[in-house]
Amino acid sequence: MPEEINPYLFICIKSFFLGIIQGFTEFLPISSTAHLKVVPYLFGWNDPGVSFSASVQLGSAVAIVYYFRNQISLIIDSFFSVLKNRKGFKDDDSRLSIYIFVASVPIFVFGLLIKIYWPNYSESNVRGLLSIAVTSIFMSLLLALSEIYGKRNKLFADVNLNDVILLGLAQSLALFPGVSRSGITLTSALFSGIERQTAARLSFLVGIPAISISGLVELFSLFSVSSVIDILPIIIGIISSFFSSILAIDLFLKFLSKNNTLVFVYYRLAFGIFILSAL
Repeated sequence: MPEEINPYLFICIKSFFLGIIQGFTEFLPISSTAHLKVVPYLFGWNDPGVSFSASVQLGSAVAIVYYFRNQISLIIDSFFSVLKNRKGFKDDDSRLSIYIFVASVPIFVFGLLIKIYWPNYSESNVRGLLSIAVTSIFMSLLLALSEIYGKRNKLFADVNLNDVILLGLAQSLALFPGVSRSGITLTSALFSGIERQTAARLSFLVGIPAISISGLVELFSLFSVSSVIDILPIIIGIISSFFSSILAIDLFLKFLSKNNTLVFVYYRLAFGIFILSAL
């Protein structure tokens, strides 16, 4: 750190930068958690920790809600309309509300089990750079296979409950750094034969509960033990995460309308090999 920079200002700048990293990598199939672990290591910074990483994800969660605000409004209205009129979950919006709930159950259950039975998880080797590197390489190969063998002939109307259950189970693997929540759900959707843009939208929407709740829990935990001065850098990270997330969502959806995901396969493979070479 340059001597002329105030230490607190430097922390705020780091938080702003890491928030941008979080926002861009959350919705690309390359693992935001892995990048929030690796980037500070490369710059010689301290590990921001699980609480910081989960907290700045709130910016990404708000970004999804904002970007898909019209569709989410329809989903909520349709859900309560079904409850009121008891007409069954037949239209796309009401079905999507059920799909989001079903896909969220596994990650909450497994996350709770980890909290209870693996209390030192955040300091375990699973979050180490070696584990992240190996996981990134493996996930790149899995994404490649989904591109090769996925039929990509299903639109949202063709998605069924079995597809969503598989997607939810896949999402729970994102509890391990390097997996990538968006990456594993996109991979699962492609294996199920869902076309790319529909797969990405489904991946984004089903991630709202998991990202939001984990972020809120960690942020409230930090508020309970930290002062306003300590929290300010995290708020800065959340804000920068929000704006970079909006940009990442828009660019990724436009990219998938004309391209496959192989560029991310190459990136994740190179990322994993680079980490291994740096250890």
